[in-house]
Amino acid sequence: MTALLFRDLKLSIRAGGGALVGVLFFLTVVAVIPFGVGPDLALLARIGPAIVWIGALLAALLGLDRLFQAERDDGALDLMLMQETPLVLTVLVKCLAHWLATSLPLVIASPLLGLFLNMSEKAIGATMLTLLVGTPAITLIGAVGAAVAVALPRGGLLVSILVLPLTIPVLIFGVSATYAAVEGPAPFMPPFLILIALTLFFAVIGPAAAALALRNTSD
Repeated sequence: MTALLFRDLKLSIRAGGGALVGVLFFLTVVAVIPFGVGPDLALLARIGPAIVWIGALLAALLGLDRLFQAERDDGALDLMLMQETPLVLTVLVKCLAHWLATSLPLVIASPLLGLFLNMSEKAIGATMLTLLVGTPAITLIGAVGAAVAVALPRGGLLVSILVLPLTIPVLIFGVSATYAAVEGPAPFMPPFLILIALTLFFAVIGPAAAALALRNTSD
């Protein structure tokens, strides 16, 4: 499992692996919004957390179609299905590698974009914390869509269509927790705990559903 983790990290970091593309897409989306909204710094500060969350969500969806595609192309997927290690554990490790390579850089880059959007220090900290907790759920949900579409030659669009509706609750509670921490009067902890619960829920359901989809696809 450790070898699989480092292998997937290396593949993601290489040119064309998707990690750098996701970060650049995230930076581009968030950087373009102020030009459309205008120079109103108060408005940018108010909608900044939502913009950062939407940009991170869209960037996290990039590259999900390649989560199992390399193994499908070179035949390694058949070996994963036949090995003694449970396929659920293998899928979970691949999701961890994908999150470390694609979503964690988005979390690290979010403070810089928060400054660009005139967000306060408290808003930047809350946004970064909610992204750190919520982005794993997006990856785990995306693993299911990637497993369903792995047999298709061009399943990238299908993965986004399947995954995007399921990620809306993560987006809602992530943005709600951020605004509660900054503005109030609603408390921060309830939506933040629900966000943690969503991540834990999909940590159980996501790998199991993806493993089942991979087995059905191979059959």
